[in-house]
Amino acid sequence: MKALKILPALIGVACVSFFTCWILFRNVPKAQPMLDKPVAMAEDGHKAKLHYVAVGDSLTEGIGDDTGRGGFVWDVADDLQDKFGLTSVEIDNYGVSGNRSDQILKRINEQEDMQKNIGTADFITLTVGGNDVMKVIKNNIFGLKVTSFTKPQKKYVKNLTEILATMRQLNAEAPIYVLSFYNPFYFNFPEITDMETVVSNWNQATEDVVDTLSNVYFVDIDALMTNGGEEEPTVGTSESETAASSENLNTLKNELLSDADNFHPNTYGYQLIAKKVTEELISTKDEWLVEDASDEK
Repeated sequence: MKALKILPALIGVACVSFFTCWILFRNVPKAQPMLDKPVAMAEDGHKAKLHYVAVGDSLTEGIGDDTGRGGFVWDVADDLQDKFGLTSVEIDNYGVSGNRSDQILKRINEQEDMQKNIGTADFITLTVGGNDVMKVIKNNIFGLKVTSFTKPQKKYVKNLTEILATMRQLNAEAPIYVLSFYNPFYFNFPEITDMETVVSNWNQATEDVVDTLSNVYFVDIDALMTNGGEEEPTVGTSESETAASSENLNTLKNELLSDADNFHPNTYGYQLIAKKVTEELISTKDEWLVEDASDEK
């Protein structure tokens, strides 16, 4: 009986406590998470999600990237997601180490999965040409001349033209960003000027093809990668410097190339390539970022 008598009092205390807590909860501001960082929000009229298709050779595959994430492709996606407050960037990476222009063209023509993803891409990057150059070098190792590249370059131009035409047939709107090749030998062998001439001619041929097409852009990474991160040459710019370079080949190092082969970019090299690509993407963002009401991709 005593328990029943004190029950109303206990209920009263409980009610007072409940309402007191409720009032405090409603009026005391909530603490903000300590690790919150400002996040860019997608603007009205801009896509919230992007589909990025990367096609090409070892540069697209990311050979030499110590992180194993996939070279410049993943860095570009991350940079765009942060820059424009995107919810996601879907990546389809069709980079295959060692592929020449004819092999890339063959893959596009034969692989239905690649065709489908190119068709739904918001933008496309292409790395091509480096292995075409290397094939000429390997085939003419004992009698290499600048003229050795003339006929192969014409074949390359034909393949590149077909690659871009096929991509455009699959996707009439997505901008295509074609990266240049670079001279991985220049930093240690600046006296071999013919190689620099070959690379320059090859890149000019690529740019000439790109310039004839609409919504296709040339991203020049040659000066950056060839000179170890500098836009202008830092070695071999005078006779004395060239001589010094020749005497100290073991101490010279292009800081953007992988220690594994001194040919492919390392992680930092890929980051700088990504920066160049991202800059070009940002300058042409109206071609791929603006939402199209009729877009059903």
